[in-house]
Amino acid sequence: MADYSALRRKKLFLFDLDGTLYLGDTLFPGAKELLACIRARGGQYRFLTNNSSRSVTAYVEKLARLGVAAKASDFLTSVDALISYLCTQGGEDRRYYVCGTESMKSQLRAAGIALADGRDDANALLMGFDTELTFQKLEDACILLGQNVPYIATNPDWVCPTWYGFVPDCGSVCRMLTTATGREPTFIGKPQPEMARLMPQLAMLESGISAQETLLIGDRIYTDIASGANALIDTLLVLSGETKEEDLPDARPQPSFVLPDVAALLRILEA
Repeated sequence: MADYSALRRKKLFLFDLDGTLYLGDTLFPGAKELLACIRARGGQYRFLTNNSSRSVTAYVEKLARLGVAAKASDFLTSVDALISYLCTQGGEDRRYYVCGTESMKSQLRAAGIALADGRDDANALLMGFDTELTFQKLEDACILLGQNVPYIATNPDWVCPTWYGFVPDCGSVCRMLTTATGREPTFIGKPQPEMARLMPQLAMLESGISAQETLLIGDRIYTDIASGANALIDTLLVLSGETKEEDLPDARPQPSFVLPDVAALLRILEA
């Protein structure tokens, strides 16, 4: 059985957002108090999300609406990891067709990534969590994949939690394209090494906190918990999002700790 008192020795907390700290526009009970408690104890936190549909600025504004003060440097998104990957992989002659939101495209342009004006101008394909998805984008993607262009996706999440349940995320759309074309993308977001390394290393280097003092908190086994396992840090699964208690016996990797929600973590830290 896990020693939950060990959670009180953690100093850096890496939080997933959707399904972990909030659902839609509803902050989970205890979330705001938990973040304040971490700071009051001399700890630090960062936000780590696979959701590529929003910019960091939009996340800062959303948390502000929910009553949580945050700054841009508190976040790392799968688009940040994607940009880091693209900038280190060469491919200066690539012009990317993006199945993603206008927000995602703006972030890529700001980083100097060359985007195609349309399908005929593209020689590579980028997939994100596209809340502006159209059939035309899917058709364009299938045509490009049939031309064997490089194919990269921000994250493998099957679903994104909402206030009414779940909607298909980037991983589900990519699976649909795989069924249609036989092509599979290179995923960048959690739990892939690019994302798994980038956030914990940046946060730990900035704060001087060790891996042993770091905890990743999320609601998904195959992204959040796997990302922590890949980064060799402890993980806490909360059952407030996608993963349910009946999923745990067969889950791989197993989380270091399991709690019903972030309010339970708050009670442990305050004990």
